[in-house]
This record gives sequence, C-alpha cells and structure tokens, in this order.
Amino acid sequence: MAFSKSQIPFTAQHYLVCGTEECENNCQFYCNDCHQPMCEQCRDVHKKSPDTKKHEVAPYQQRKRQLPEVKCHIHVNRYVDMLCEQCQVPVCSKCATKDHGGHTFIDLETVYAEKCAICLNEINKIEEYFLPTSQDLLKSTKTDSTEIKKIMESLRTSIRTAAESLKSMVDAVTSDNIKQVNEQEKSLLQLLNAQEKKYNDYISYINEHVKKFHGYLFSKNLQILMSEITKNLKIDPIPETTKPVPPLFTAGQYSKEDVTKLLGRVTVPDTKPENRKIKPMETFSTQLKSTESQRKQDREKSAMKQTLSLSSSVTKVREYRVPGVYSVYHILLGKSGRIWASDECGSLVQTDLLGNLLQKIQTSGGSEGYHTVTQDGDLIYTDRKNKVINRIKQDNTMTEFIKTGDWEPISIHSSHINGDILVGMIKDGKAKVTRYNKTGEEIQNIQRYNKGQELYSNPCYITENINGDVCTSDYDKRAVVVVNKSGQYRFSYTFFPPNGMCTDLLGHIIVCDGLSDTVNVLDQDGQFLSLLLTEQQGIMYPRSLCVDDGNNLHVGQFNTSTVKVYKYLQ
Repeated sequence: MAFSKSQIPFTAQHYLVCGTEECENNCQFYCNDCHQPMCEQCRDVHKKSPDTKKHEVAPYQQRKRQLPEVKCHIHVNRYVDMLCEQCQVPVCSKCATKDHGGHTFIDLETVYAEKCAICLNEINKIEEYFLPTSQDLLKSTKTDSTEIKKIMESLRTSIRTAAESLKSMVDAVTSDNIKQVNEQEKSLLQLLNAQEKKYNDYISYINEHVKKFHGYLFSKNLQILMSEITKNLKIDPIPETTKPVPPLFTAGQYSKEDVTKLLGRVTVPDTKPENRKIKPMETFSTQLKSTESQRKQDREKSAMKQTLSLSSSVTKVREYRVPGVYSVYHILLGKSGRIWASDECGSLVQTDLLGNLLQKIQTSGGSEGYHTVTQDGDLIYTDRKNKVINRIKQDNTMTEFIKTGDWEPISIHSSHINGDILVGMIKDGKAKVTRYNKTGEEIQNIQRYNKGQELYSNPCYITENINGDVCTSDYDKRAVVVVNKSGQYRFSYTFFPPNGMCTDLLGHIIVCDGLSDTVNVLDQDGQFLSLLLTEQQGIMYPRSLCVDDGNNLHVGQFNTSTVKVYKYLQ
C-alpha cells in the first residue's frame, strides 16, 4: 500500500518516502553522496547507474549526516565546505585561496560525518554504559546505606545486651553482699541481745541484795542481823561481755578501662575499603549487546532483520474471534500461542489458537493495557481499585505481587529484554511510570523532564522498544511519549489521541490512531513512516496491537471480539 504525498495527513510531522522523482515508495535507504532517501528499487537502480554505482548507500538509520549550510563569517556570500588541516578551522573556498595558501584541506562534510559518528558513539556510551553503570553504583550505595543502618542497629543491640548482662551480674553480686551483711547483722544482734539479758538479770540480782541489806538495817533481831550479814556479804562479780566487731565493706577498685574490658568496645577494623566493582570499559561492547538472553534473541533475529522492511502493501492473513469480551482493547500473546485479551468492561480472558475460552477473570480494568505476560509465562495485571498488581502463575495460583501504595496502577508491560515490570500509575492528577525488577522491587520512577515538567498525564499503554526505550501511549496528552531506559526524555509524537501500541523487531513503534481510526508506524527516533492500516483494509476502530513470532500484526477493535491479522513486513 503506497500513499502519495497529497494523501499525507496534514497533522503528520514527517512522511518518509523515496526521494527519487515520481517514486512514492517507503524510504529504506540513503545515499550518503547524493544525500537522497530512496526505496529498495531505486537503490538498486542507483547502484547500477554508471554515474552513481560507486556512491555509498546505507540503511536510512545508518546514514551520514548532511553538512549544515553555514555561511563564512568573512565572506558572507559563501558557505564553509572545507577544513584546513594546518589551522583546524572550517573555511570557504575564498578563504582557502586567500588566507590559507599552501595549506592542505579536507572535505568538511566528511569531517562533519565523522564528528557526528563520534558524538553518536559517545552518546551511546553514556546512555548504555556510563549512565546505567553510575546508576547501578548509586543503587549500590543506597543498598550499602540500608545495610550500614542494619549493622549499626545490631551493634547498638549488642552493646545494650552486654550492658544488661553486666548489670545483671552487678545486681547478683550486690544482692550476695547485702545478704551476707544481713546475716552478720542478725548474728551480732543475737549476741548483743544475750548480753543485754545477762546485764538485766545481774541488775535484778543486785537490786534484790539492796533490798535485803535495807531490811537488815531496820531489823531489831540482832542475832539474825549478825548472822545474815556475815553470810550474805559476798556479792557476785559483774559479768564480763565482749564488744562485737562489725564487718567492713571494701569498695572495689576499677577504672573506665576496666569497665570497657567488661563491656567490650567498638573498633574500626584495619581493613582497606574495597573499591566498588565497575564493569571495565573493555567489556562495553559486550554490555552493549546487553544480557546473553537478550542478545541471543537478537542474534537469532539479526539475519531476518537484515532482509525485512516495511512492505509497500499489507495483506490480511486471517482473523479469529476472542470469546468472552465485547471489544478487544488490549491483546497479547503468551506461551504456546495462548492469547490474553481484555475489553473496556474489565473482562480478561485467555483463549487458545482455535478460539476456545480457557479462563475468564473479572477485573477492575478498563480501556487500558492493564495486563502483560512475564518471561516465565505468568500473567500479571493491575487492580486499580485495590492499588495492587496481581500475578497468576501457570498453575492458576494467584498472589498479590506488588502493592503500589497511594498510586493507581492503570497500565503494565513486562520487558522481554530483562524481565523488568513497567507500570503506568496516576494519583491526584499526577502520573508516572515505575520500573520494578522481576521480583517486584521498585528500581526506577519516571515522572518529569527538563525543569520539572510532567512527562505523563494518563499513560494508558506501555511497551518497550528493541533499544530499551520506554514508549507510552498517553491519551490525555494526545501523544506517544518516549524516554530511554535511563528515564531521560527522547521525544513525543503528538498528532493523534493514541490507543493501543506495540513495537517490532525492527524498532518500529506501531500505534492505533483514535481520531482517524488508522494504524500508524513511527521509527524508533519518532519519524512518521506510514499509515499502515485504514478502513480500506477492513479496519474499524482499532484499539489494540501485538506482533507474533511470525512478524504478523494482530489488531483488536472496538465493538467487536474479532481480531484481524496482517502481514506488513517484506
């Protein structure tokens, strides 16, 4: 299907067509010598022509940047187009003959292309190595901070435990000493009580003698007086007693150091801090190929990618019905070709390739991409009402996977690159995309760009491109918003209110246009490539998209449970 330039929607930002006169096929290649985009057929002609067969023709995305037209600041009517090797300054032809006699010159366009390539390479290094590595190290410091807090709290607990242990021992010794003092006191008091009784008895004995002697003084019987006095004149001696010796308390002799020995001390180990592990730059090429699982898949598809491109026409392959839903607002393929689809009423169903209903779940979701399938084949879906993300394993057991706090989760995507979970959320008029790892741990929040401007308003659908870009279909912003995997803003495409979206192995961003009810294709840098599907191909109200392993595009529609499948790559 080809469109003439007159058929391009006036709202489109760019329609990439062949630059050859009279040819309106999709552009796939670029002649670096002519600076002309061209389709595959025109490229073949270009390469066979005697005048241009030696020209350098590259895939469009690998094209050399054309030298911008910059006027010489001295000769204002001329453009700079050469670089003086001796002076290393860009000059025009008049400068070359007048001010740079005898110098050698290089084509500025070649130098410019080389510098652009260096810039792109450096940007790639920053985005793919330096930035994520720094973020990993930042995450490592935060993890270490949490660990240090745990260790310090453990030290405080150990110190308190040692102090409590010593205190218990002190209390025990104190109790023993006091018990000994009490026993000594009791023994001494018993001795003193006995002595007190002895003296009381002796005093009574003396008082009796006094009485008798007073009686003798007043007695008229001289015989008795003489005999009794002689007999009773002897008095028992005063009893002897000993003064008790009380015990002594000898206070313990100790210093702060002695107490420290008992309680222990906090020391800093004489260990050289270990440098944080940074992936060496020589492994950068390996890192650019990402994880083995991702790049193994890339290698398997690389041969196919070399030969595939957007077709000039699309072909309907088949269609099938999804039972149990009124419309198909979100569709995706699980393992073994199982299909998951949902409608605007919260019905989420799983079917097989023959259209047999396998299971149906009633959810709080609506016209958003609120479910996804993990690398392990598990279904995860958002529950806006309870602010959680549920997980259904392949044995049909369901668990609460992630709690999102005060934020309502409305859309979700499981990365096929690394298993991360991307969730679009809203709260109090604000919106964000949060990244979780495959275990449900929050690792990134994407919400603002530049000077605090909000990136999102209503992120209804999320997907991920082959380069790790996070692509979001934001209905309220009427835009496709794209950030790189580090969360840095890349571009927005704003000519339609978008609905469902997906990406393919060529990095195309394929989106349902909610205004004109068409399916549109952008490249991974935001360039509009084509209107892929319109009413002419039998499409009415497209709402959801996904690409299968055979590179066929599945299109779900509003007000029908029928899904149509198209071949769009050649």
